[in-house]
Amino acid sequence: MNTTHITIRGLTKSFAGQPLYSGFDLNFPRSRITSVFGPNGCGKSTLINMIAGLMPIDAGEILFDGKQLHETVIGYVFQNYRDALFPWKKSIDNIKYPLQIAGKSPAECEARTQELIQSFDVRFDLNRYPYELSGGQQQLISIMRALATQPEVLFLDEPFSALDYEMTLFMRDKLQAIFQATKTTMIVVSHDLDEAVYLADEVLMLTRRPTKIAEVVEFTAARPRSPGTLTSQDFINAKSRCLDVFQREVRTKELSK
Repeated sequence: MNTTHITIRGLTKSFAGQPLYSGFDLNFPRSRITSVFGPNGCGKSTLINMIAGLMPIDAGEILFDGKQLHETVIGYVFQNYRDALFPWKKSIDNIKYPLQIAGKSPAECEARTQELIQSFDVRFDLNRYPYELSGGQQQLISIMRALATQPEVLFLDEPFSALDYEMTLFMRDKLQAIFQATKTTMIVVSHDLDEAVYLADEVLMLTRRPTKIAEVVEFTAARPRSPGTLTSQDFINAKSRCLDVFQREVRTKELSK
């Protein structure tokens, strides 16, 4: 039985007087990966940015297990890893940074960092600066940093969109392994429908603005998933349902012109 981890009630947000979300209600389940998918401009990234406290809301309430955001440990993986990492800090110090902010001792910071290094089987030099690393290595540093404080909720905003296909497959596998080991609630924004379905326990399909929930599509394939999952009948069915909902939203806009 799935329990609710994040409760959103009456969420309202407008830009330039135009409503994006208006009285929006939503529950995110605990210990599941939820992918957020919908038409361009529907506010996918805006939604997780509001939940994570990176963008103010106009009205409404967001609770984590009944707690406020400041009482909750979260992690966030940004799409643009080049801007997200501190270029003046070595890669290993980027990973340690949230632990230092949380008041952990140098020994605790080192122990947790070494734990992450082993978990991700890192084989490149973390004493190099981010700009000396490849894009995939930089995003791996971003994910390790987001996981350093063992967050209750991990937000990922199109985390693999700037990576090549080989690195994307590697990162998908690592993310699944972390999820299976920790059961951290994860919310993933993706513009790639295959990726959104492949990673998720459920896909939150959004409408065009003013944004509402079009449908929540379940995907219950066993983990760990592999490239073979992409050709399974369960995957094909889930993706087909998501595509039907998506195309319905596109047609709705075309008919309203």
